[in-house]
Amino acid sequence: MERPYNEASDVSSPTDLEFGFVANSLMLLLEAAKSEIEHDREATKSSLTTAQFILQSEMERRSGAKSSATGGLAGWQMVRIRSFIDSNLDQTIHASDLSAVAQRSTAHFSRAFKQAFGEPPHAFLIRRRLEEACRLMLTSSASLSEISLSVGFSDQGHLCKLFRKAFGQSPSRWRREREIL
Repeated sequence: MERPYNEASDVSSPTDLEFGFVANSLMLLLEAAKSEIEHDREATKSSLTTAQFILQSEMERRSGAKSSATGGLAGWQMVRIRSFIDSNLDQTIHASDLSAVAQRSTAHFSRAFKQAFGEPPHAFLIRRRLEEACRLMLTSSASLSEISLSVGFSDQGHLCKLFRKAFGQSPSRWRREREIL
């Protein structure tokens, strides 16, 4: 096993220290997942989900620092918006809801959101719903209908239409191809 990233000896700037902490956390989570994969799938899923969240948050935080100077959203706003979306995927989410979370006027919110996240709020929301549907298809035995509703789509047909558009195949075929025997 490789040694964990040593912040004190391998870095010099505050940015390097932050990166060292993130890299070390991710490495430990991935090592835990690797050792758990054969005997505890739920623990493996939990470790991988946490690692994914840390990495995604760090990427958004770093990109947010650049975009806030040019009229985008601040890092704290991006984190709060993402958290709100992830916590409410099963519900209807309007731009006005997100602008309230970001403490921005609705008139300026969509432009700032697109600048910060690289896509409009609706496209981001659909992408997050599809990502969560993928995760559920891989980690649960729930039906596609149940998954559709749990991630905020109106019905299974809505999920299927958007899934096929994004991935080029039906969700059931995608799920079958990735089943672990």
